Amino acid sequence: MNAGIIRKAIIAAAVSISITALATSVSVTPVADQSASAKSASLPQLGESGPEVTRMQQAIVARGFTIKGGIDGSFGSATQVALKSLQKVAGFAPTGTLDAKTAKFLGLVDVTPLTKSNFPTVGASGDAVWSLQQALINNGVQVKGGADGKFGLATSIALGKFQSIKGLAVTKTVDESTAIALGLLAAPVQKTSVKKTVAAASAPVAAPVVAATPVATSTITIDSLPVRGQKSDNVRTLQNSLINAGIEVKGGADGVFGVATSVAIGKFQSAQGMNVTTALDAPTAAALGLIPSLAELGLPTLQAFPVQGRCGFTDSWKAPRPGGRQHEGVDIIGARGLAIYAVADGVLTKMLTGGALSGNSIRLTIADGTYFFYAHLDGFAAGLTAGQSVRAGQIIGYLGATGATSNHLHFEVHPQGGAAVNPYPIVKAVDACNVTELLPQP
Repeated sequence: MNAGIIRKAIIAAAVSISITALATSVSVTPVADQSASAKSASLPQLGESGPEVTRMQQAIVARGFTIKGGIDGSFGSATQVALKSLQKVAGFAPTGTLDAKTAKFLGLVDVTPLTKSNFPTVGASGDAVWSLQQALINNGVQVKGGADGKFGLATSIALGKFQSIKGLAVTKTVDESTAIALGLLAAPVQKTSVKKTVAAASAPVAAPVVAATPVATSTITIDSLPVRGQKSDNVRTLQNSLINAGIEVKGGADGVFGVATSVAIGKFQSAQGMNVTTALDAPTAAALGLIPSLAELGLPTLQAFPVQGRCGFTDSWKAPRPGGRQHEGVDIIGARGLAIYAVADGVLTKMLTGGALSGNSIRLTIADGTYFFYAHLDGFAAGLTAGQSVRAGQIIGYLGATGATSNHLHFEVHPQGGAAVNPYPIVKAVDACNVTELLPQP
C-alpha cells in the first residue's frame, strides 16, 4: 500500500482519538497565552520518568504504535523509537523528542477556555478552533479528521451531535450553552434572591445562596455493570468512557450494548494488558473510571480462574432457589472431572464430604480473612487435608454434581469473612473457560 495513503489514514483516525481518560479536566489558561503555554510547558524528555511519561506512552499506544517493554513510565530508547515512528507517520520531523507540535497532536496539551468574544465560527482557523475540536473529542464526540484547527463541515457535524446528546438546541454553532457544556466557558454564577421579612424581633438576613452547578454522576455499580444486549444510559456512559480512553466504538455512544461495544471493550482490555473477556468486568469498569477499584470496594482480585475449560457461566446472583432461598454464588457449568483450581494463595480451612445441599465442598481462606466456597465437587485432589496451604492455580478438586444437582461448580466470595457478594464480575475478570489445558502445577 502507498505510504502516503497509510499516513493519511492513520492521521485521520489517530487525531480523533481522545486521551481524556488520562486528563479530562480543562485547565484555565488565558487565550492569548495558548501558543506560549504549548511551547513552554514542561514536556517529558529522554531519560525522565513519572506520570507525565506514562501519559505520553499511553497516548502513543492509543494511536496504534507499540512501545517495546510496554507502558512503564520511563522515557527510554524504546519510547523514543515509538515516538519517532509516530512523528514520521504524522509528517513531523522524526526527532524522538516530545516537542509542542507532537504533544498537541497526541492530545497532551490542555485546551484553552473561550470567551464570549472569541467563539469560533465556520471558516475560522487557529487555536480557538483547535480547543473547540479537542473539547468535543474529550467529551466523547469524534471530529472527522481530528483536531486540525480548521472549522469546517466535520466540526459543525460534531457540534450538532454534542448538542443533541446534551439536550441543547442543535445549532451546529458555538453558543454560550454549548461552550459551558464543553467546559470551555465558565458557567455564570447564579444567586438566589433573598427576601427580607419584617418581624417583631429583628432577625439577621440570610446570605445569598449560590446555586451549585449539577454534576452528572454515573449510576453504574459493581452490581449493575452493563451487559451484552442492554440498552440504557449506563451503556452510553460505558461507551463514552471507552471513546474517551481512545477506543473507537463503531456507531458511537448509542446506548446499545452490542457487538461494537463488546469489540471495543476487548480492545481496551488488550491495550491495558488485562484479561480480554470483551465483557465489562469489575477491573475493566474500574480502569475506565466507572466504579472504584476492587481494592477500594474491599473486594478480592482472583489470581486464577476456578475451573478448567471448557465451561460457561452467567450472572445468577440472587436468583430464586427452592425453599425460598436466593443464589449467593456463580455456577460454572462444565463436564464432570474438570480440574478445580485454588483462586488464590491460602489455606483450606474446611473440607466437607456429602453435604445435603453442597455435596463435597471446600472453603479456601486467604490472609485477610476472605474466603471462597466451592461446592458440588466430584472429589478432592489426592493428599489434600483441611489446614493445608495451597497456591493459586493448584488443583484442589474436580467438577461434579454431588449434592443432588447437575455438573457444575458453585462458587462464592466472602470478603474478609463476611457475607457473600456477587462473584460474577470478580470471576469474569479472570474468565478462562476457553483454556482447556491444565495449568502448570506448583
